[in-house]
Amino acid sequence: MSTIEKIQEEVLVEELVGLNNEIVLYNDDVNTFDHVIDTLIRVCDHEALQAEQCALLVHYKGQCAVKTGSYDELKPQCSALLDAGLSAEIQ
Repeated sequence: MSTIEKIQEEVLVEELVGLNNEIVLYNDDVNTFDHVIDTLIRVCDHEALQAEQCALLVHYKGQCAVKTGSYDELKPQCSALLDAGLSAEIQ
């Protein structure tokens, strides 16, 4: 294995370890589908179809991971979801 390959491999491992957090959105009896979809588009940069699919998963399964990344990246997004009245946490 050459030095360049070894360095690239180490960087990839570090990137994967840093992205192991996710925002989990939970079902509630308060928010409408439209509100959840609009909020996911605005806060998590989802496409409309992706946001709709997440909303359906939350409704039928009770929860859905809506965003992955480092804790520092996810914290403001999770806070924005909570501020919008949604139920979410970083895991």
